Amino acid sequence: MGIADDSLEIRARGWRTLASLHGLIETRLEKALGEGHTLSVVEFTVLDALSRQHGWHMRMSQLARAAALSASAATRLVNRLENRGLLTRVLCADDRRGIYTELTPAGVDLLEEARPTYDRILEETLQEARDIPELSPLVEALDRLPRNVPADA
Repeated sequence: MGIADDSLEIRARGWRTLASLHGLIETRLEKALGEGHTLSVVEFTVLDALSRQHGWHMRMSQLARAAALSASAATRLVNRLENRGLLTRVLCADDRRGIYTELTPAGVDLLEEARPTYDRILEETLQEARDIPELSPLVEALDRLPRNVPADA
């Protein structure tokens, strides 16, 4: 195996480790949010992303990027959340073709109710991952990230 092959294997191993940590966290969050708040992780992510925006609204394309969804998947998700009364769509005042998605008061309430569960499960799962030799270096790297990064960065 040459240097280029070693480099590729190191990156592949890093990706597998990241995917493993992500899967562990997502599985735990999915269970806790679903049981406690009737929310999926991606639904929580959308509500959270909207709550971090000035005026609590985003264009559909921005929302799709924030939730790592395709445009069509984001539209289906927004439809479901809108049917539940958690968000609404409004026309952009500057561009009638543009549509914003906004949190409703019910969406804000559910997000505020679910956020402590999200935070607790995330912390518990990261703490558990610290004790797994393959995941520990990644969790330590997360601990070194700056804490004062703006919410919309």
